[in-house]
Amino acid sequence: MGMMKTEASLDEKAIVAAAEKALSDIAAIRGEVSKVIFGQESVVENTILAVLSGGHALLVGVPGLAKTRLVTTLGEVLGLAANRIQFTPDLMPSDILGSEVMDQDDSGRRSFRFVKGPVFAQLLMADEINRASPRTQSALLQAMQEYHITIAGQRYDLPAPFHVLATQNPLEQEGTYPLPEAQLDRFLLQVDVNYPELAAERQILLETTGLGETRPKAIIDAQRLIEIQTLVRQMPVSETVVDAILSLVRSARPGHGNASTDKNVAWGPGPRAGQAMMLCARARSLYEGRLAPSLDDVFALAEPILQHRMALTFAARAEGMSVRDVVAGLVKQAKG
Repeated sequence: MGMMKTEASLDEKAIVAAAEKALSDIAAIRGEVSKVIFGQESVVENTILAVLSGGHALLVGVPGLAKTRLVTTLGEVLGLAANRIQFTPDLMPSDILGSEVMDQDDSGRRSFRFVKGPVFAQLLMADEINRASPRTQSALLQAMQEYHITIAGQRYDLPAPFHVLATQNPLEQEGTYPLPEAQLDRFLLQVDVNYPELAAERQILLETTGLGETRPKAIIDAQRLIEIQTLVRQMPVSETVVDAILSLVRSARPGHGNASTDKNVAWGPGPRAGQAMMLCARARSLYEGRLAPSLDDVFALAEPILQHRMALTFAARAEGMSVRDVVAGLVKQAKG
């Protein structure tokens, strides 16, 4: 029994030591990103959290708010091989996944060879994902969920780590196909990107219109990122935090005893929301310089984790309510 206890405490010591090393790496990542992306602290935080947690993020905002710049910056700072796809209505699944081409050798024999598409990257920027047809969106969905693709019956594994950071333009224009609910659920977080604060916008004007622009440098590499992602999954979560996650996620579902949810919510988040919250709360505690997740992490993550996993009733929408209002109300109730 004593032996087991010693082993457990050794494990604990090892996790604490690894977490402390991760704290300094994450602080360096934050510092490097802030040299290039001004302001937008919560956007940067939530996007990095999605990657540290091993998931994908959906960035929603009008054009020109540095969403693409953030993704390319992250690729450089995290030392990941990055690709970018600009989604258009005529984009085909093969434009993302790759296609088979016919080769002919010197003796005249013909054979098919698979040419990999841009999805074979560690960080994939899917720009304006709601512009592509549902068929193309679903091709990316399989890759996001299963980390491999299948072409002509042959399986091809994607590189590790594999992250999709997609952007979506909220402006309803011709030629947009809203993402189906099942696909939205695959995104760990939805990050809303708003206009910058005045001080940040002043800095953008001064820093980005001169001759030289700051280039970020790599702080870690893909292997180190995988180590941090593994550490995030090993971090202990207290019963209090687990209960708070369960209570918050369940309160967002109609028919689970919450009067305002029953009135305003058509359908609520599934268990994947709780899984996302468990991972992101651990990652957020490291990002904020702490070794254990707290209730603050749960409340701060409620909006980015829940808002794309639930829908309002027609009556609530007619009253001008938004999902964000409902989530804010649930957090307020949870805080008591």
